[in-house]
Amino acid sequence: MDRLEAMQIFCKVVELGSFAAAADRLDISTSAVSRQVAQLEAHLQARLLNRTTRRLSLTDDGRAYYERCLQLLTDLEEAEELVGNSQASLRGTLRLTAPISFGIWQLPQALADFCAMHPDVKIDLSLSDHQVDMVEAGLDMAIRIGELGTQNLVARPIGKARLMTCASPAYLARRGTPKHPADLRHHACLTYAYNADPHNWRYQGPNEQTEVVHVSGPAHGNNGIALRELAAQGLGISRAPDFVMQSAVEEGRLVEILPEWNTGLLNIYAAYPSRRHLSAKVRGFVSFLQEWLQSHCPYGKKDGFPGE
Repeated sequence: MDRLEAMQIFCKVVELGSFAAAADRLDISTSAVSRQVAQLEAHLQARLLNRTTRRLSLTDDGRAYYERCLQLLTDLEEAEELVGNSQASLRGTLRLTAPISFGIWQLPQALADFCAMHPDVKIDLSLSDHQVDMVEAGLDMAIRIGELGTQNLVARPIGKARLMTCASPAYLARRGTPKHPADLRHHACLTYAYNADPHNWRYQGPNEQTEVVHVSGPAHGNNGIALRELAAQGLGISRAPDFVMQSAVEEGRLVEILPEWNTGLLNIYAAYPSRRHLSAKVRGFVSFLQEWLQSHCPYGKKDGFPGE
């Protein structure tokens, strides 16, 4: 038994949740996958997976072993990358997560441009507005907007996004256009679940005065695109970053309100688990994305951003 190969196969089974899916991804037979995992369990003298007709699940020993395997395989991949690799020859699989809205509206073009420059890099992308445990999920890096969460992460600011407050023309014709943030108390506001304080919207006026308005309305959700579309259907007023709102405003489906009131800028971060040696592919992509945001996003300037 090749233990390294068996570890890689075991990790792929856990990642994809089945022997068949792992076999398909690795382009080997299902029986070969099952045999490798069985031999690994025999070598360790421990059951790693609970098998039922419906699903696989990790045993306690299996979970501990899986986490160590991920770290060992990542360290091996990074060690190989560090030997003789240059920015022109990045390779390996870049495993990253990003918020759904940013991942849909910004990342595809950036990733396509990056992969065109570095054809030996493969992308494993997971979109979620929930902040996952990067170490447990085996991720190299995350794109975070605004809040970093409580994880022990290294975070590098790479861009900024502006919050926009928007409603549909039909809603504004029916309910009137707010002239002051305080007016929002009397409007139907659509709130985003993952904001630190979703029902209190903060604004700064032309004279630097601050207004914090408690809002409520008919919908509260965990996805910015869905809330934007509810606003476009006339359900209420939504507030989200410009990369979510701008296209709908340009199409005329939404109208920005209170534009003279500053809602503040949100930092866009590249975040990754704290490691002594950061892989070449992660360093390369973070630097690329920072430059890409500067060129493609109105608030993607890197002026004043510290390095790592």
